[in-house]
Amino acid sequence: GTTYEDTRKLTIDKIEERIGDTFREYEIRRAFTAHRIINVLKLRDGVFVDTPEEALNKLMVEGFEEVIVQPLHLIPGEEYQYVMKVVENFKKSFKKISAGRPALFFKGFENQLPDDYEILVKSIETIIPNRGITVFMGHGSAHSANACYSCLQLVLQDRGFNNVYIANVEGYPDIQNVISKIKISQTVEAKKKEVTLIPLMLVSGDHARNDMAGEEEDSFKNLLLKAGFKVNLYLHGLGELQDFQDIYLKHIEDVIEDRYEGCGKTRKGDI
Repeated sequence: GTTYEDTRKLTIDKIEERIGDTFREYEIRRAFTAHRIINVLKLRDGVFVDTPEEALNKLMVEGFEEVIVQPLHLIPGEEYQYVMKVVENFKKSFKKISAGRPALFFKGFENQLPDDYEILVKSIETIIPNRGITVFMGHGSAHSANACYSCLQLVLQDRGFNNVYIANVEGYPDIQNVISKIKISQTVEAKKKEVTLIPLMLVSGDHARNDMAGEEEDSFKNLLLKAGFKVNLYLHGLGELQDFQDIYLKHIEDVIEDRYEGCGKTRKGDI
């Protein structure tokens, strides 16, 4: 979720609109996992957004029998696990309730599973400048799924994007780690090049405008300026890109067609 209406309209609203247009036999409902954002919208704007529990409870009361929950998260981290826990708690409330996967989940396996990382890179490569250095700002997480960012970094390198780095706000690697990597790995000429900062996030909200592009001393922008780089800012969420939007539509289709059901899970220990 986000408290910024402008970026929400270009990303979350647009994705929901496309989901509705593509899957016309389904009714679209909205829920945010960020309770803080829900509270801000309610108190500041009088806008009421459900939590996942509230949304599913309403669907249950209204008599819906089949539900698909499609998270708009990037990685299967803490917030995604929260969604999965809620879905599990409502298993007995519907004839069928399923959850789609986030943007990054599978890394392909003997052509049996999709390569979500390759698909994501292809969806964003049009916004990567041809010159200079690009730093994508990820959210980061204390969850082990934070490793998804490192995997994505390797895939970017495999595809020849050697001047593209990922730095996280709340996890490894942070912007200082990345600045050190740039100085070590780049030539003297490259060190003098400009850096383009891009949010590796669905929306261009608080993190993008403050942690990445803000005027505080520890913003990504100011730390890069201090390190001697010229900085360009790309203040758009990935959710504005149609190819990125397509990822979530495809994941919903995968759920409807029961593709990859049970992949990445074990039945050991089931009672």
